[in-house]
Amino acid sequence: MPKRPYDLPPMSALVAFEAAARHVGFKPAARELNVTPAAISHQVKALEADLRCVLFRRHHRGVELTETGAYLLVALQRGFEAMGDAVDQLRQRAHMASVTVRVTTAVSALWLTPKLAQFWKRHGDISVSQIVTDTDHDPSDCDLSIRYGNLKRETGACTVLFHDRIMALGSPEFARAHPVRTPEDLARVPLIHSDTVAAWTRWADWFHALGYDGPVKQSHSVNSYMIALQAARDDMGAVLGWVALTRRHLEAGDLVPLLPDEVDTKEDFYVKLHPHASERAKLVHDWLLRSS
Repeated sequence: MPKRPYDLPPMSALVAFEAAARHVGFKPAARELNVTPAAISHQVKALEADLRCVLFRRHHRGVELTETGAYLLVALQRGFEAMGDAVDQLRQRAHMASVTVRVTTAVSALWLTPKLAQFWKRHGDISVSQIVTDTDHDPSDCDLSIRYGNLKRETGACTVLFHDRIMALGSPEFARAHPVRTPEDLARVPLIHSDTVAAWTRWADWFHALGYDGPVKQSHSVNSYMIALQAARDDMGAVLGWVALTRRHLEAGDLVPLLPDEVDTKEDFYVKLHPHASERAKLVHDWLLRSS
């Protein structure tokens, strides 16, 4: 017969003995393991035969551990406790495993992170990690992706989070220094252009939607929407403000509309649930949809 791993007796016999020794009886051990007392007795006898020693003294009122049995019980309980601790840590690790969300810098800072702050208050046992990138490449290991684009071109489980509008914004000081009444007036003031990888609306598209196709001043150009917003807050120029994304700045008053005109975006912000997403990821997904 091949040697068993770790040279141990059958695990079923060890489990039966540990239960019987802990309860000091075959009947309560049988109830715990959902077997018959005869099955427990058979397993214990097989273990005694394997070890060539007596583990229980049997008498008409029940059983009691021998010194050898007590020694084995302590050893088994230490082993089972170590295994229990390892299993518990693995279960906790699985329960706390991160949900990964792929998102752009701007959407992360302006929309998602404040949302997650509220999510963690309700679901503190779920860790959410953000993969912040301004490229079009989706990491293969993310659970969710938040994107801006045409949903009809997508495949898989995609749902619109929100549709936004765009206004021309500037700091209060910039608005006082550059009063504008028409799109033509705005086209002549310093404008901050955000040249990001994402196909977001540009100044020329925004002016065209308002019926103006003349020359547009370009004073500052950055490759990050967050930097563009900061430049506008620092009085450097006007910036295209996505109303839903910049709501906190509008409510705080550090950015104000330069014109009342709003332009609807042609595309949407949406969330994609990747096929391998866990149940925790689905919970985050559904929560984002409800709170958007």
